[in-house]
Amino acid sequence: MSSDQLRRYACVGAVLATIGVIGLVVSWGSSWGEQITPLWMAMAVGGLLAMLYWPWVQWRARRRSGRYAVDGSYEITDDNIMMRSGSEFGGIAWEGVSRVKDTPEFWVVYVDRMPATVIPRRLMSAEDAETLRAFMAARRLLQDNARRR
Repeated sequence: MSSDQLRRYACVGAVLATIGVIGLVVSWGSSWGEQITPLWMAMAVGGLLAMLYWPWVQWRARRRSGRYAVDGSYEITDDNIMMRSGSEFGGIAWEGVSRVKDTPEFWVVYVDRMPATVIPRRLMSAEDAETLRAFMAARRLLQDNARRR
């Protein structure tokens, strides 16, 4: 789901939760309230869960993306990204990179539609990070999600 769809989902959840709470309050004062209370309760809980879906999706994406980081070293050149971790060694050519998602903690590098690796910002100086950001922007790979929030 896109972030716009998730926002709409949260708005619908807020409306459902509000209607459910209002229905609960009104049903408590009526003679038929006991019979319809489960409906209002389900609507309020469903709305609350719909509102919490967007933060949950974001939390899971951040947690999942963090596992792509290599605990080792990165060598980034004009041609490729090389990752070294212990005895393992691998690389990704910039030509194969379809996009790079910009997050506050790291850049997520995608090959086609799949995340291939992340480049943690904490591993580089501010100048190197800005140089890499400018390089990716010049290649039109960068998706700037960190500043949209």
